[in-house]
Amino acid sequence: MTTTHILGFPRIGAQRELKQALEAYWRGEQDAGALEACGRMLRARHWALQRAALDYVTVGDFSFYDHVLDLSLALDVVPARCRREDDLVTYFTMARGRAPGAEPAAACEMTKWFDTNYHYIVPEFEAGQRFRLRAPRIFQEVEEARALGHPVKAVLPGPLTYLWLGKAMTPALDRLQLLDELLPVYGELLDGLAARGVEWVQVDEPILVLDLPPAWCQAFEAAYHRLQSRRVKLLLATYFGGLEDHLELACRLPVAGLHLDLVRAPEQLAPALDRLPPYKVLSLGVVDGRNVWRTPLDAVLERLAPVRERLGERLWLAPSCSLLHVPVDLTLETELDGEIREWLAFAVQKLEELALLKRALDEGPAVVSEALAAARDAWARRRRSPRLYRLSVRGRLEAVSEDWARRASPYAQRRAKQRARLDLPLLPTTTIGSFPQTAEIRAVRRRHRSGELSEAEYRARIRAEIETAIRRQEALGLDVLVHGEAERSDMVEYFGERLEGFAFTRHGWVQSYGSRCVKPPILYGDVERPAPMTVDWFRYAQSLTEKPVKGMLTGPVTLLNWSFVRDDQPRAATCLQLALALRDEVRDLEAAGAAVIQIDEAALREGLPLRRRHWQAYLEWAVQAFRVAACAVRDETQIHTHMCYSEFNDIIEAIAAMDADVVTIESARSRMNLLEAFRDFEYPNEIGPGVYDIHSPNVPSVDEIEALLRRALACIPAERLWVNPDCGLKTRAWPEVEAALANMVAAARRLRAELQGRAA
Repeated sequence: MTTTHILGFPRIGAQRELKQALEAYWRGEQDAGALEACGRMLRARHWALQRAALDYVTVGDFSFYDHVLDLSLALDVVPARCRREDDLVTYFTMARGRAPGAEPAAACEMTKWFDTNYHYIVPEFEAGQRFRLRAPRIFQEVEEARALGHPVKAVLPGPLTYLWLGKAMTPALDRLQLLDELLPVYGELLDGLAARGVEWVQVDEPILVLDLPPAWCQAFEAAYHRLQSRRVKLLLATYFGGLEDHLELACRLPVAGLHLDLVRAPEQLAPALDRLPPYKVLSLGVVDGRNVWRTPLDAVLERLAPVRERLGERLWLAPSCSLLHVPVDLTLETELDGEIREWLAFAVQKLEELALLKRALDEGPAVVSEALAAARDAWARRRRSPRLYRLSVRGRLEAVSEDWARRASPYAQRRAKQRARLDLPLLPTTTIGSFPQTAEIRAVRRRHRSGELSEAEYRARIRAEIETAIRRQEALGLDVLVHGEAERSDMVEYFGERLEGFAFTRHGWVQSYGSRCVKPPILYGDVERPAPMTVDWFRYAQSLTEKPVKGMLTGPVTLLNWSFVRDDQPRAATCLQLALALRDEVRDLEAAGAAVIQIDEAALREGLPLRRRHWQAYLEWAVQAFRVAACAVRDETQIHTHMCYSEFNDIIEAIAAMDADVVTIESARSRMNLLEAFRDFEYPNEIGPGVYDIHSPNVPSVDEIEALLRRALACIPAERLWVNPDCGLKTRAWPEVEAALANMVAAARRLRAELQGRAA
């Protein structure tokens, strides 16, 4: 019989129950016991869904914040500044710098999980690092699942991937040298799972789809030979790409099974079958764990039939990766357009697809012929739908020329004109765009959507919020203002709702980090802008102040990477469609008087292919799309862009090629270490490194911000340095925001006075 399983399931709950429980705990409205009870409820619910469809339930994928952080705590990789008596308090101090009833501390760094919009908490390794087991939560969760009668497969991040994703806090520390210390403790963890009745442990080693140094490749063999004596069977899981040059290595490792992502890399199946030893299980990821389209079941079955004949019971079926990256349940989407709805499958539906594939392979397609026919018809109807294509969009794409992606003058000439127009001080201060999304703002949007508020009432309420944001910024003394984005539920969804080619869900939430969830729109067809999207709100905000107000847009690459994107044409073509729609909006903002327009490309680095040889092609079309969107303005109009947590060394030349006048980046958690890329490359334009970590409730002091700015000045000339928070402020509360921004302005003014005094 074919075995079915998943690599992981969404944690947040179909109604975002985990988010609500976490935030109630952080506010002190519920105690740790209530939070733990919510966790048990969600785990039991998710295991029941899996057991109804699959052969194994996966245990260890649930987390109160992040699965990499879970392993750090389990291995006692805890920075001294975050260590507290209570494990849960320690855990949240590491994640967000604060936990109820405890002293705050600097949170650990956070960055993107490979090429996804999920963020993990970066492990911190010191010289002399020691590892020890610290009451791993996975033991308790295995006992819960077994008590409920479930057949359990546990999951852990692999030891090599864990070290690779960490950060050496001591200069010259080689993370790979920690492997000898880590493996015995990791082995204890595996033994603890075996003692609790676990037969299979899925060990995630996604770094095997990256370009790895030879020493790391060699370490895999040494590490897994040391772990093979443990009393569990190891399923080595790889995903997000193909193994390529590491396929031979992965097949010969002394593990009981290997998982391959056949959605991202279908070509690796044949060579894997040729190299797989006859005793190993082969788990094939045939259902897309990263997107929401239904699986083409007929094509999958045609490919799997000979594999089933060859492997027999050694064939396992799974999604390509964890289902963490898709929404929970499509059945909740009762308001979604019926035609589009039948094209989709969320996490629960992907479980059903796996069960259907298993029955077709084990019992024959005739047993499930009706379900297969329904899937076949839905797939065909989507491919034939006239809603996917617009002749006007196709014609405009053909008209794009190189001139559309070029500013009229080089930066040095634009800079003089922009300074004359804006008349900003040294070290100008600004924010990234959004201000706190209060319960009142969310209620206004909800009541408008339901029809309780008329359009006129809604606009009056949003205008009042914009005026409040402008007045608060003026009182704080910020130099370049924003309108606060009260009308926007999300920086991607807002624009998608105003563009043709997108569909939207009510409950399609996906975890980004901790309690932060996003609801990616579904980009199913050609994109076109029927009308201006932001101009009226900008025009009103600018009418309230003499200071410049930024026009705020989400860039084409970020709209692409943070949506569930159509799979029937190249992503580059879809991105250029988005760029053309935004180009029209940029022009309209400039015509409305915008002197500064920010086009956020928070996800530019996130979309970078995992293999270096594919980087250039991606960066060429991604940079072109940004420039097509941005380059229709006069020299006097200043273009900003913003980028989230990224290793900028990888793409610094591409960032320069974007030719934005100002780039703002998240850098507070790294204490400006990310700026090394901009110094070493001698980045030519202006930079605003974040000095306020908005992912933590902690308020930085004036001295702390000044210290960060002094570090920035070691990399960036003062005349090209901006002062701003790390990111948008929508998730924070007004009291902490105003306190932090007041300190930011004070630090900038203090340093500005010092620099001007030296010049005099």
